[in-house]
Amino acid sequence: MTDQNKIDLNSDVGESFGNYKLGMDEDVIPLISSANIACGFHGGDPSVIRSTIALAKKYGVSPGAHPGFPDLLGFGRRNMDASLQEIKDYIAYQVGAIQAFAAIEGLRLQHVKPHGALYNMAVKNTAIWDAVAEVLSRLEPRLILVVLAGTNREDLLKIGSRHGIRIAFEFFGDRAYNPDGSLVSRREPGSVIHDRELAASRVLKLVKEGRVEAKDGTEIELAADTICVHGDNPEAVALTRKIRETLIAEAIEIAPLGTFL
Repeated sequence: MTDQNKIDLNSDVGESFGNYKLGMDEDVIPLISSANIACGFHGGDPSVIRSTIALAKKYGVSPGAHPGFPDLLGFGRRNMDASLQEIKDYIAYQVGAIQAFAAIEGLRLQHVKPHGALYNMAVKNTAIWDAVAEVLSRLEPRLILVVLAGTNREDLLKIGSRHGIRIAFEFFGDRAYNPDGSLVSRREPGSVIHDRELAASRVLKLVKEGRVEAKDGTEIELAADTICVHGDNPEAVALTRKIRETLIAEAIEIAPLGTFL
């Protein structure tokens, strides 16, 4: 972690679509420091993007883009056989949309965090991270790319250096981990953590000691700059509030990535 006294707290938000409401953005956003805003491909629509960015601005939360595969029906969680060029096009299209709405509110994007299957595929294939980083470097080099902590750390830092962008490593406060540092599949029982006390204790251990207990009971070393709690987790508000309170009680400042990375 770049600054042991600071950590970013993020959540995936803006994922409602038309008449369909998802997540508890109005309650979650005041508790976080960075917002990953859906761009319309897996969730979100123009009106939702606008209102989510306005909500982030109201609470001083730094906005970021949360681009995924064009798969509303599958909520972007299904793998797609897309070429690297297609992925670059998806990223440019979606990040550009969030940039436009942010500009209307007088804001600039802080970061980009791929969503769902695109994120998980990138974890297994760093060429996807490289493709995303290339697009960000051309759009706005000050953008931070958020990636999974615990896997391919040195390779990812080299990608960031090659493209002249910052890399932020992310820990999921409400997800279980495999011994290799990857996330336990959502298809497996216990993959999503709903117990706020457990989630908070895991986050605190990660921030203070750089370690987390894996699914098999072993401890793995992880270094993270940002902690995510999913906005569509039914316990999102309680989890986020408990994690926030626990960190603050330990004199750990919650701050947007751009302020310390």
